[in-house]
Amino acid sequence: MVEAVPLPWVLVVAAGLFCIGLFGSLSRRNTVGILLGVELMLNAVNLNLIAFWRYLEPNLVAGQVFALFIITVAAAEAAVGLAMIIAIYRSRLTVNADEVDTLKG
Repeated sequence: MVEAVPLPWVLVVAAGLFCIGLFGSLSRRNTVGILLGVELMLNAVNLNLIAFWRYLEPNLVAGQVFALFIITVAAAEAAVGLAMIIAIYRSRLTVNADEVDTLKG
């Protein structure tokens, strides 16, 4: 029989992944790097949802449904974010977040 990984270990990995994503999104000037940091944070939340679902209520599917919902939201966020980055790059020729601080071009 395969033994499961203890819940605290999974939570430590998820916390580490969230901290890496938070650092990446706060320290980057490039908007693509910021989006990647946000995606890492969303994946850490998914890992927490699946871990708590597995260890607390494996008979219910609520954890899986929430994780699937977050994956859908992350895909939509990535699509819209990248479309906005492409539009900004076409008009300003930069993806630096510091240089894109006004709405008027």
